[in-house]
Amino acid sequence: MTRKYFGTDGIRGRVGEGNITPDFALKLGWATGRVLGKGRGGKVLIGKDTRISGYMFEAALEAGLVAAGVDIQLLGPMPTPAIAYLTRTLRGVAGIVISASHNPYEDNGLKFFSADGDKLPDEVELAIEQELERPLNTVGPAQLGKVKRVDDARGRYIEFCKSTIPATMTLRDFKLVVDCANGATYHVAPSVFEELGAQVVAIGDQPNGFNINRDVGTTSPDALRETVVREGADLGVAFDGDGDRVLMVDAGGNLFDGDQLIYIIAKSRLQQQCLKGDVVGTLMTNLGLEHALHRLGVGFVRTKVGDRYIMERLKRDDGILGGEPSGHIICRDRTSTGDGIVVALQVLVALKSAGRSLGELAGEMQKYPQQLINVRLDRQREIVGLPEVRDAVESAEQELDERGRVLLRPSGTEPVIRIMVEGADEGQVAAIADRLADVVRAQVGG
Repeated sequence: MTRKYFGTDGIRGRVGEGNITPDFALKLGWATGRVLGKGRGGKVLIGKDTRISGYMFEAALEAGLVAAGVDIQLLGPMPTPAIAYLTRTLRGVAGIVISASHNPYEDNGLKFFSADGDKLPDEVELAIEQELERPLNTVGPAQLGKVKRVDDARGRYIEFCKSTIPATMTLRDFKLVVDCANGATYHVAPSVFEELGAQVVAIGDQPNGFNINRDVGTTSPDALRETVVREGADLGVAFDGDGDRVLMVDAGGNLFDGDQLIYIIAKSRLQQQCLKGDVVGTLMTNLGLEHALHRLGVGFVRTKVGDRYIMERLKRDDGILGGEPSGHIICRDRTSTGDGIVVALQVLVALKSAGRSLGELAGEMQKYPQQLINVRLDRQREIVGLPEVRDAVESAEQELDERGRVLLRPSGTEPVIRIMVEGADEGQVAAIADRLADVVRAQVGG
């Protein structure tokens, strides 16, 4: 069955439109309680980021779950990976995150974790969708759920993050700028690094409900770069609004993306003899990472875009490391989902262990130039499989040989064909991308 409401990462959109409304959230809470609630003793944890609409959706979910007879534990503003961790350790039947991640405050979303801290399986999401089609019936007064707040959620998660690096290791050698994107890490990330000994300069740590991801965080790293240089810091760390992504900056203000951080962690794990399985990336992972890993003797595989698919492949092969260029990285030997704080700590451990800088380690991986072009369609229709387009792609792949890649794929959210060309020669890459875009536009015009 095709899912009607759930996407690859929950349900997301503009507040007040489509399914991002309080009445839908109430019904969704009820349906979730019906599917996952296990009578008295079963509890669902709810956390959120800092956008103003979180209050509204928290209350709506609370009402729906209580009506289904499910107890609730409220976590307040907490990073998405914290909800995954606390759902597991507090023995919840599920965790719900109210967040639109790296989107602006006008958007919001709802995403779910299982009792194990993983994304919900497809069959559970389908079961929830089926319940959504039924009339909402409230349980009897004696069976209504209860609600309480977890007062020590922040401290629990801070201690967990610290536990993911060796107990004897400190960060006293580092002056760090920590950009919290005015999001869910604002009261967590600076404390983690400070308690481990680092000197911390925090930015993007004054959320007001409206400024999440605005000119800060992983989507706007210039503020971090400028602050690192101005403060004479050793490194900068940027999170997105819900804390599951991370990018880093060196002392010179140079930005390093998820692919480069994955390489650093993979090499460190390899040297510690604890790297298991292939590293998992996506169709958008830079070819330079694949080649750099192969030089280390490390296998690499690609999945469809989305952390859900990365995790599925890691589980299938019993691997421990995967992620995306965006900085959504999974260290499965440390936690059950993408976690920006945990990933940053793993990179810092790698730097200390190697006695080298971020730039030196990342420099071992040559990032190949990428050209991305979107060709808009007048409607969703098949373009990629047309003979003229296939021939143009085959010709481009022959021209690049093994020194590059070509990817054409329709967007899953809008009538657009996304064209990506990657290779060692920047001029060649740009020329091929333009040529493919012209072929696609000709077919659209036809």
